[in-house]
Amino acid sequence: MSVAQLSHVVEGHAPEPPRKRRGRATGYLLLLPGLLWLVIFFVLPTIQLVATSLYDPSGSLDTGYAMTWSVSNYFDVLSTYQEQFLRSLLYASIATALSLLLGYPLAYAIAFKAGRWKNLMLVLVIAPFFTSFLVRTLAWKSILADNGFLVDTLKTLHLLAPDGRLLATSLAVVTGLTYNFLPFMVLPLYASLEKIDPRLVEAGKDLYASPATSFFKITLPLSMPGVVAGTLLTFIPAAGDYINSELLGTPAQRMIGNVIDSAFLVQLDYPSAAASSVVLMVAITVLVLFYVRRAGTEELL
Repeated sequence: MSVAQLSHVVEGHAPEPPRKRRGRATGYLLLLPGLLWLVIFFVLPTIQLVATSLYDPSGSLDTGYAMTWSVSNYFDVLSTYQEQFLRSLLYASIATALSLLLGYPLAYAIAFKAGRWKNLMLVLVIAPFFTSFLVRTLAWKSILADNGFLVDTLKTLHLLAPDGRLLATSLAVVTGLTYNFLPFMVLPLYASLEKIDPRLVEAGKDLYASPATSFFKITLPLSMPGVVAGTLLTFIPAAGDYINSELLGTPAQRMIGNVIDSAFLVQLDYPSAAASSVVLMVAITVLVLFYVRRAGTEELL
């Protein structure tokens, strides 16, 4: 017992409760609304989704679905939609790599070179969010159209075959994914780069480091949390996307998101749709854990 608490006891007063305990209780109370939100809108729906994936696949809306713990649903969707699963991961990986290649120089320029134009450039980065995701994708459909300016220009420059096209190809789908999710890459990169102390780069110059050496030895390592966060924020939604492949591709470019959408809303095959969703979530979770550990930024989890 401290001297202050002993004086309270001597004077006939009860000791005050430790402030640390009261602060800890306040922290839990502040977390309670967020925890309730997660439980109601994430944990419970996830449990329901897993339960639905184990229903009897022979059921229907008319006859109802019986819980038969049909683990075979997972093997069925893996064998039937293996191509769509792999295509989704491939498209998402390419779009993430392109977003990183495009987004890092932009974030670097905003953080270190923009000066008084920094706020304007940040507004321009998030400006696409002021428009519907669907409208932005439809705009790319017009840009890549067979009779559009871009295709005509490429054909004139002999960069595209006379009968070639951009729309309804894998290139169009990846382009749409890259464009739509690029801001999710730029913003974390900017936040990470903006925190770097410029004096560290100046110290590298004082030690006769070239600009390239300073970048790879100082700037890039210090910005790795932003790189990891940006790649995760880009890859995860891109892997489950279905709008871009639906509007910019053909059935040959179908992703697993299109399969899930069709199974839920068209075929009304809820067990298969739920099983596909669970497999996708598990695959993404495993890849994310492996990637974060390899990148050495476990503190992000």
